[in-house]
Amino acid sequence: MCSPTNNPPADDVIEAVDDDGSDADSTLGQEAASSTASIESTILQYRTFKGRSYHSAVHDTKYFLPIDEGTLENFDLIHHFLTLMTGDKLHLAPIKPGATKILDVGTGTGIWAIDFADENPEINVVGTDLSPVQPTWIPPNLSFEIDDCTKEWTWDVGTFDFVHIRYLFGSIKDWVGLYKEAFRVLKPGAYLESVETEATYFSDDGTVTNDGSTALGGKFGEMFIEAGKITGNSMSLITDGTQVEAMKEAGFVDIQEVTYKLPIGAWPRDEKLAQIGTFAKQSLLGDLAGYLQLIWHQVVKWPPEEFENFLLQIRQELRNKRLHPYVKVRFVWGRKPEE
Repeated sequence: MCSPTNNPPADDVIEAVDDDGSDADSTLGQEAASSTASIESTILQYRTFKGRSYHSAVHDTKYFLPIDEGTLENFDLIHHFLTLMTGDKLHLAPIKPGATKILDVGTGTGIWAIDFADENPEINVVGTDLSPVQPTWIPPNLSFEIDDCTKEWTWDVGTFDFVHIRYLFGSIKDWVGLYKEAFRVLKPGAYLESVETEATYFSDDGTVTNDGSTALGGKFGEMFIEAGKITGNSMSLITDGTQVEAMKEAGFVDIQEVTYKLPIGAWPRDEKLAQIGTFAKQSLLGDLAGYLQLIWHQVVKWPPEEFENFLLQIRQELRNKRLHPYVKVRFVWGRKPEE
């Protein structure tokens, strides 16, 4: 079994460097295909809002992030810092020797599936998502399919040796139903791994609080929580312990979890955590409006004239080295019992 790295889990305090400055980090600069025979043109008719592209209206999705170039680049950046966080492991769940086929649900740009396929040329990898935004130059053992994971999955019982799900928060109403589909298509003894986060910010030293003194600690997270209540797609998966409870209800056993603190910014004294935090901060700053505009304007419907000022406040706080924010990322994996 893959063991967690020595990256600080959620109970450990991350020590911050001594820094009175408030400038941006200087160490980091600005950094369609499908395996199906044909794709209906409606899939490619993306919705647009304020100049950004979102999944086609043919899908009954509440997914709040754009799927254009700016956001897709950030998806790859997220993959990079999550892989750093786990010590260059692509998964924490064990995969049995002799595995022949695995599934990556919500594959996005396909970067996780591509890396896994490169590392495991003997295993066939299938990546699914709502839109064909993946590259065409891929390993020969990898294929991409257009599929809505909130609907009944198309594969037979016992098809896969491993199912990987990552960063679907805000897009799933029925987590038990999702995990039950994973349970159905897994072979007996195989594992499901689910990796999720939420938009609630914390600090160990009181520099980010929910008393209204910072937007990161207050209004930012409140917006996502309210959006989850409105859409029915929870944004509080870690706070509510959704992954573990839903896996239990879906029938999985031997469930394990590891929760990491993901620093936002280069403030940690630990060099590796500072590097991870730098990438995490850049993923936010690189497309902050893209992360927030659909939720602000169309879900919670807060005053539109306040949006730009809110973005400015968040950017200022992210660049303020006196603030030491982090979010939590939880890896949960469970096994389908042997028959």
